[in-house]
Amino acid sequence: MNAFSLASSAALVTGSSKGIGLAIAQGLHAAGAQVVFHGNTSRPADIPPDCGYVAGNLLAAETPAKLIADAFQAKPQLDLLVCNAGSFFDRDFLQMEIAEWDKTMNLNVRAAYFIVQAFARELVARKQPGAVVIVSSTNGFQSEDESTAYDTSKGALVMMTRTLAQALAPHRIRVNGMAPGLIRTPLTAPWLDTQHEKRRHYEKKILQGRIGEPEDCAGATVFLLSPAAAYITGQIIVVDGGLTTGQIGKL
Repeated sequence: MNAFSLASSAALVTGSSKGIGLAIAQGLHAAGAQVVFHGNTSRPADIPPDCGYVAGNLLAAETPAKLIADAFQAKPQLDLLVCNAGSFFDRDFLQMEIAEWDKTMNLNVRAAYFIVQAFARELVARKQPGAVVIVSSTNGFQSEDESTAYDTSKGALVMMTRTLAQALAPHRIRVNGMAPGLIRTPLTAPWLDTQHEKRRHYEKKILQGRIGEPEDCAGATVFLLSPAAAYITGQIIVVDGGLTTGQIGKL
């Protein structure tokens, strides 16, 4: 058996209609998994026809349980989960409003927590093992300007990875994390393409000398979900090209 193959598995990837989630879902599909994509709108045309698709707004408290039910209906053998959905709603700390804080926490933290819970409940009922990857960020380890709520939410996901790994170990469900650094996505592209001095600063700080692409996040996720990582749980792989390794970077 190929230890890196996912041919016997099915996976749900939240927030997989674009960006990092899309690249992860495509990577899992290439590794042999049956994949259920997720987004807020109707099924995008470019999703492979043999893949499932579920829609749902994760800001709503009832969505996580429904999303998992719909995903199991699409792929009854579902045993893998990637919690990737999230976004950024920050402004300057002194100007932050409760509504923006709640939106950040509800999408980035609460949704992930209860999606994993609904997924785990189904696996436990079926007495089936499984694996989860929670996508956090290097912002969960290092703070950034005008990013207080987002940074806090990503720090919560780092600890969520560890505490859920402990909670679900007795049920043979592994939980690991993947923490991207600066990746070109629909969220970051606007400033990467206009704030050239800031982009050059990051390119000097990143040891590999370039901004990451969504595809750079797929391999680590495939690995963490694969049989090759069968003895790994509660860990977070940082995928940042070396951004957080050095203190200063090239001058």
